[in-house]
Amino acid sequence: MAVDLNHTIVAARDKKESAEFVAGILGLEVGPQYGPFLPVVTANGVALDFMDADPYHPINEQHYAFIVTEAEFDEIFGRIKEAGIEYWADPGHRQPGEINHNDGGRGVYFPDPSGHNLEIITRPYGSGS
Repeated sequence: MAVDLNHTIVAARDKKESAEFVAGILGLEVGPQYGPFLPVVTANGVALDFMDADPYHPINEQHYAFIVTEAEFDEIFGRIKEAGIEYWADPGHRQPGEINHNDGGRGVYFPDPSGHNLEIITRPYGSGS
């Protein structure tokens, strides 16, 4: 059986701000609004559907990880640094201003405007070195 992830809803304080942030940092495009959703589609066809969260309830911060090539890592990481965005080598944010080299690749964590923990990695976890 083949099962693929098609889309996920990303709660945001401001869906336009968050969608534009993620698209801009990752070098993607914001798609046209579909109902209450503002989509950003990755290369493998998965849509991150940004939706304004209820302003009276806190956003449950989530983690979104993106596999990128070494060249894409350099481009994205350059945009992170250029924008002055804080970044960490670890998901618990105990290693500020560093990247990791897990599984022989590179990875870094950074926040989006709604507090979600975004990650770019060049090697899938468990892939070895």
